[in-house]
Amino acid sequence: MTPEEFRDAGHRLIDWIADYRINIEQMPVRAQVSPGEIKNRLPESPPEAPETIDRLLQDLDEIVLPGITQVQHPMHFGWFPSNASLASVLGDIASSGLGTLGISWESCPALTEVEQVVCDWMRQLTGLSEQWKGTIHDTASTACLTALLLAREQASGYSQNEGGLQSVPRPLVVYTTEEAHSSVTKATLLAGFGKQNLRLVEHEPTTRAMLPDALKNSIEQDIADDYQPAAVVASVGSTGVTAFDPVARIAEITSQHKIWLHVDAAMAGSAMLLPECRHLWEGIEAADSISWNPHKWMGTILDCALFYVKDSAHLIRVMSTNPSYLRSSVDREVTQYRDWGIPLGRRFRALKLWFHLRLDGPDAIRERLRRDLDNARWFAAEVEKTPDWRVLTPVNLQTVCIRHEPAGVEGEMLNAHTLAWVSEINQSGKAFISPAKIDGCWLVRVSIGVETCDREHVQCLWELIKSTASAGTDGFLMTNA
Repeated sequence: MTPEEFRDAGHRLIDWIADYRINIEQMPVRAQVSPGEIKNRLPESPPEAPETIDRLLQDLDEIVLPGITQVQHPMHFGWFPSNASLASVLGDIASSGLGTLGISWESCPALTEVEQVVCDWMRQLTGLSEQWKGTIHDTASTACLTALLLAREQASGYSQNEGGLQSVPRPLVVYTTEEAHSSVTKATLLAGFGKQNLRLVEHEPTTRAMLPDALKNSIEQDIADDYQPAAVVASVGSTGVTAFDPVARIAEITSQHKIWLHVDAAMAGSAMLLPECRHLWEGIEAADSISWNPHKWMGTILDCALFYVKDSAHLIRVMSTNPSYLRSSVDREVTQYRDWGIPLGRRFRALKLWFHLRLDGPDAIRERLRRDLDNARWFAAEVEKTPDWRVLTPVNLQTVCIRHEPAGVEGEMLNAHTLAWVSEINQSGKAFISPAKIDGCWLVRVSIGVETCDREHVQCLWELIKSTASAGTDGFLMTNA
């Protein structure tokens, strides 16, 4: 493809994307396909000759779109927001079009230095002190793994340079709660700690927040049993119910025992753009590392996860490889981001944030976040005042956890009823919500935060939920009478 052919096809594709965003509200929210359906509509063999952009766009319309759960749809309330602001999409296109190679400062000085600047912009926008230095990972899952590698090496005296974990005298232990994201367990396994050395600390029953006294007791018991505490992963806005672990009190314990404290704020980090929300991670300055994803609620397109540390020298010592073929005369003067994470090569991800912040501006982002918080409070109030409905956990941000509890429906019957009405809504394509389980019982998460979601959409969802659950109750009781 020549640059002129690219120009023509690119204009067509941009028009297609713009039309898609304009018309997205008319589409079903959940993918309306069966397993294998997309694959069976595609040729088994690759094309022998070039095809036209018209043919490609036709297949996007007819084959690909039906197989997408539309997370940009204003009626998508599942999981967490995965916004992709069009301003950041332009940055992603610029990154792809430039085709840079980010393996060293020398391979693309602009990639490194723009990333340094936007990470520091985000530090300032979230109220963090100058002691924090940041980089961009693909996801918070990778950031969590990196944090646990740093914790492992701190606790083991850089055992990776000798016999690794097989040579340490005592098993190293990681602490979190069952509310933590599944990536914490995965990172614990990949970093070599082993599942038996992951402690799920008791949490407060209502808020689901880690209990500091329980953490303290667990650590002291492990020390008495000749284990070595290595890391605590605190959730700031957990995935299930948006629980907030008390960072300040946890940090007092980790500081006393010289344990690495990583704060996973994957979704809730966006809230720290709002000064009025920063109390939710009080004590953050005493942590060792932080990760959060602008590619969630804030709206910078995937993949864009921020990872901050205070001790960048320790990070570099753990992650550096410094192959001879990448050495240059300026190595001592520059940041080499290959030494700040797992991959060698990296995309120019910073352009997504750079475009987003410059074209939309922080004030517009803050205004949208406050809108979502207000809509969540409205929704929770409507649930609370409606008979047979209950808000199950504190509404800390924009996620509301609810359950329909009609008289005479309890235990496994209630679980079946909950999953039934959620499934009916999702299969209808009118909206999408996600269930979650706490203490063996199913609830429904309504996560408000899609960029185009206004009060009218939240009102529409509430009416749909009430009518679907009520109709499901009548049929359920008749079937089980």
